[in-house]
Amino acid sequence: MVWKRIQIIDLFCGTGGFSSGFMKSDSRCDVVAAIDINNVSAQTMKANHPECLVYNEDIRKVRPERVEADLAAADKSIDVVIGGPPCQGFSSIRPFRGSGKDDDRNTLFEQFALYVNYFRPKVFIFENVVGLVSHNKGQTLKAIQECFTDIGYETDWRILNAANYGVPQKRERFIMIGVPKGGSIVFPEPTHYFSGKTIGVGNKKKMILANDDGLPPALTVMDAIGDLPPVSSGEECTVYKNPPQNEYQAERRKGSKILTLHKATNHPEYMLNIIRHAGSNIYALPEGLVTSGFSSCYSRLSADEPSVTITVKFTNPASSKCIHPIQDRALTPREGARIQSFDDTYIFCGTKTQITEQIGNAVPPLLGKAIADKILPAVFGGKD
Repeated sequence: MVWKRIQIIDLFCGTGGFSSGFMKSDSRCDVVAAIDINNVSAQTMKANHPECLVYNEDIRKVRPERVEADLAAADKSIDVVIGGPPCQGFSSIRPFRGSGKDDDRNTLFEQFALYVNYFRPKVFIFENVVGLVSHNKGQTLKAIQECFTDIGYETDWRILNAANYGVPQKRERFIMIGVPKGGSIVFPEPTHYFSGKTIGVGNKKKMILANDDGLPPALTVMDAIGDLPPVSSGEECTVYKNPPQNEYQAERRKGSKILTLHKATNHPEYMLNIIRHAGSNIYALPEGLVTSGFSSCYSRLSADEPSVTITVKFTNPASSKCIHPIQDRALTPREGARIQSFDDTYIFCGTKTQITEQIGNAVPPLLGKAIADKILPAVFGGKD
């Protein structure tokens, strides 16, 4: 039997981590279009999704009508809209007036809403930072939900921690799901237990929390990267020297013949001296070794816990908590990609700095998969 394809557009797609999760979840999924203003991110998206129409432009200049026409020429359409608009412009969100498809909106969120309004998907998934919940004392989130109500969609949202869904990282994200009025909204139940500190929000009912009743513990940093060969500052390794130590590593390595992106930053001697003394936070350093920095700077990741949230500076200890749990260096890009749950076969374009930024900005594919695992069957039914 030939199943109907589930066709997705990924707005503000970045590397395509979010849509890759949907592809992992359901073999019916096709990412048919994607938009991102960043050139190397668009290249990465295209490299991993070669059949996808990738628009490397400002979304405000890519009219939905143009995308519709391009897709129609390839006999494709849109069933699902996903994406995470950057926060710029949230303060100036205006209500939609009517459902005019040619409404020209000048904020990035409103472009997301404009695409939803134009294509009328069966479901949309809007992801963002946790801080959106409290932005402008909650008025921004209220305006966003009212915007979707005005165009005929019901919405609900939760705060999800990636560590509860098989990602070795304590990365919290705001996830809003929208469906046409009368539709079903469901969120994924945790698959892993993690009891550490989180940012969260005041309304605990909006946080999906896990208990340890029968769930396996969250994956740790070393669960993610423990099979990768040791490298010293400035060194690179392109060969896997050890077999996978667990299922997570085996899944990430599937189909990968050559180890890529496993090159350590070449730290100067003064930084190596700091790294050798590094502990769980900046205060673990001997007095006077550094003169400034946030508490999380110049510090090691814990081997037996999920990582803190990976940032765009995860190869620079002066900017984030990113020192290897055991080795005297910052994480390599490959280790950062592992912690973000990217497969080793995933292609990243650009310079090392650009690749690091792409990895740090990405939605973990396995978090996307967890969301898709729950919402796609509810909206489109199962494959059986």
